[in-house]
Amino acid sequence: MRVLKFGGTSVGNADAFGQVAKIVASARQQDGQVVVVTSAMSGVTDILINAAKAAAAGDRRPYREARDELMAKHQMVAGQLIGDGVERAALGRLFEARLAAFERLCRSVEVLGELTARGLDVISGVGERLAAPLLAAVLRAHGVAAEWVDASELIVTTNLFGSADPIMEPTTLHVRGRLGPLLSGGIVPVITGFVGATAEGISTTLGRGGSDYSAAILGAALDADEVQIWTDVDGIMTADPRIVPDARTIPEMSYIEAAELAFYGAKVLHPKTILPAVERGIALRVLNTFAPDHPGTLVVKEPKASKDVAKAISVIKGLCMVTVEGRGMLGVPGIAARTFTAVARAGANVLMISQSSSEQSISFVIRESERDAVVVQLQAEMAQELASRHIDQVRPLDGIVIVAIVGAAMKGTPGIAARIFGALGDAEINVIAIAQGSSECNISLVIAHGDADEAVRKIHAAFQLNRANGTGEA
Repeated sequence: MRVLKFGGTSVGNADAFGQVAKIVASARQQDGQVVVVTSAMSGVTDILINAAKAAAAGDRRPYREARDELMAKHQMVAGQLIGDGVERAALGRLFEARLAAFERLCRSVEVLGELTARGLDVISGVGERLAAPLLAAVLRAHGVAAEWVDASELIVTTNLFGSADPIMEPTTLHVRGRLGPLLSGGIVPVITGFVGATAEGISTTLGRGGSDYSAAILGAALDADEVQIWTDVDGIMTADPRIVPDARTIPEMSYIEAAELAFYGAKVLHPKTILPAVERGIALRVLNTFAPDHPGTLVVKEPKASKDVAKAISVIKGLCMVTVEGRGMLGVPGIAARTFTAVARAGANVLMISQSSSEQSISFVIRESERDAVVVQLQAEMAQELASRHIDQVRPLDGIVIVAIVGAAMKGTPGIAARIFGALGDAEINVIAIAQGSSECNISLVIAHGDADEAVRKIHAAFQLNRANGTGEA
């Protein structure tokens, strides 16, 4: 059994829907049992979120325009690909009902003048609830028996709105109970990605890009042989091809390598996707919807041996490094704990930590958008120490990026850091901070934003990542 997830660009227009139908039909011929997970059509979730935010600000025009735009967008696909008039009419009624509910929600947000996380989850999941029935109908029009299923019936989550986590035991029971009969009857379930529900039935979402996570959760619940992530690139690449034109697709990589790349900005996989796959030992495969014959990238526990020491380079932009520093921090217990408690109160996610050996400073990297809230919380937490000069300052540094070099084979291989810093030194690129985990699978560097692209190109060239099975020797 395989779970096939299709991203927003894979269902971006009528031609893309048609291509997906061909891929699903082919998968069914190869493997009788196939489950499909779909994202919203490309751009739809942003339209929904922006309309909801505008409603909270008292502007009703965007959500009314969104209703009309989304109706036309989905009707266009139905009109081009579904010949059965009865099927099209039924879809039209479903679209009308979904979008009318969306409009009512936005009207409530407008009246209240507040957009709660819970309300945003309901609104932002509308796109998947439009795409799934549409894709199921397109599959039927292509001769594939299909039925759409709302993931809120299947995936039981925590109530952390905006980024809920699955509760696997009840999820597994629901998935097998609901999808088992469909699969046994030769029907392809088409599941809404991104969304779930609490045990009480309250709608949640799994975080932006969470349809990947949905597919992995379903794959784990069904003990699938493989979860396929269909996107608009040929797999996971050695670097962003927009930065490094000769970047290549990585044939195989480990779970830990893929997880590191996802965390450090590679957008092919949702960062949480790896977790359910690891627990059940399920292979992940990243494939290109528009080049289905390309083998893509296979993600497994133990990939085939490769001479490549570094596998890929990723970069996260739009960051800020915050430094808490002071001579009075030396030997004082609890400073780090208080620092990151304050960061947690600000609701920020720490991407990297670096501490001086003298214990006189702690630096960490967050999103620029989180800077002000973090600084306020830190200054409040350390008010006494700042007043007594035990801590000199809480200092934010904007305009920085993290460049991450990832490869499981870096562990125990001498000369890796020398090669990285040699390449950056030749390019006269200054390294602001460094971090390396005990796994030695990742080396992360903080550098200035303006140096990011050149740094990626130089490191990519230093490890000869443009060549398949490069020497990787230090």
